[in-house]
Amino acid sequence: MKKLKLGLSFLFITLIVAIFTILNWVLESGELSLLALEPLRLRTSESASVQRVAQQSAPSQVRAQDAWKFVYEKLPDLPIENNYISKETGKVDPNNNLIGRLIRYHVFVKGRPPNYRFDWKLSLADYLGATPDYLVESVYPGNDVLRSNPMERDRTAIQSLNRTQRDALVQVLVDVFTGNSEPSPTTPGEKPEGRSNSPETPQPQPGDAKLLTP
Repeated sequence: MKKLKLGLSFLFITLIVAIFTILNWVLESGELSLLALEPLRLRTSESASVQRVAQQSAPSQVRAQDAWKFVYEKLPDLPIENNYISKETGKVDPNNNLIGRLIRYHVFVKGRPPNYRFDWKLSLADYLGATPDYLVESVYPGNDVLRSNPMERDRTAIQSLNRTQRDALVQVLVDVFTGNSEPSPTTPGEKPEGRSNSPETPQPQPGDAKLLTP
């Protein structure tokens, strides 16, 4: 009888020890899991914070496809040249205009950065025939979507601008793409009301090079 009681007591103690061991292992595993997740949560939080700061500090960017609106807002007297017929619709596409095609030529055809005056002067010089880079009809913007290629008329329109107008155009293009101006878009092909008919002339800046024309 005594042996039976001793055996039961030993079994009971062994069972209690086993239960405590299992509970201790479960608790330790849970703590380890939390500790393992904590650095991930910290990294995620830090990443989100960095992203918020980057978004707050980054200047507003203008899409190349929309920049022409702001240029015409600033310089409403520029030639529009938007009376070309679309191959797809058979109607005049008012959004396909001179400045839009100039921007696409500069950014997509020539691959030049849009935030430097010198690069814009190079593109204008292409239209003026003052550089070895001549315009090519097959890759000129609008050739693939318009019934008639606008290249020659665009070249004539750019050549009709005087030096002051070209310099103003260069400055406005740089301002639009660098966020130095706060233009408000207008309806395509519509000139803004209450604005001067003369192009805005930028203030001279130290070290500015003259347009690459004779």
